[in-house]
Amino acid sequence: MEIAKTKIPESSLLYPDRNHYHYIDSYEGAVKDKNNMIGIDDVAKAFLKPGPKWVDTLFTFRNKIVSLFGLKTPNERMDAKRLDSFKFEPGERVGLFKIFSRTTNELILGEDDNHLNFRVSLLLEESKNNTSTKIVTVTTLVIYNNWFGRLYFFPVKPFHKLIVQSGLKISLQELEINAQK
Repeated sequence: MEIAKTKIPESSLLYPDRNHYHYIDSYEGAVKDKNNMIGIDDVAKAFLKPGPKWVDTLFTFRNKIVSLFGLKTPNERMDAKRLDSFKFEPGERVGLFKIFSRTTNELILGEDDNHLNFRVSLLLEESKNNTSTKIVTVTTLVIYNNWFGRLYFFPVKPFHKLIVQSGLKISLQELEINAQK
């Protein structure tokens, strides 16, 4: 599975507000879906599942540090079984994320905190070149609310990029396996 850095898709709900954010990144990858079985809930469940141990360790470390500064941390650990019960409706919480918006092919998750606000778009679209392939794009947008937001995100940014790329790759592999069943 190849993951490529890309621009925020014009079809994303976040695209019209892109100039209001201080940081934006987008990564995409393709998944085979011959029988058109993959939906946006499948993408969300695959992407939000606990990742590799190193990612879990980083989040545990992050949560311990930021709790000292009064920043938000998830109330409980997300697991695959709990994800199965989610409807991914606006207002629902999934770990650290609040669901802000939903369409048939996109979920907007994120959080507003004292130091920064962020949004993550999970977008599922048909490939323009191949109708049996879908493109999954993960876009992250961040607004710094103060100097602490900039300070916080500076060391987080390289890890964020690695986590998103790794998470997207693992998600695409899982989606493709499930679509073939």
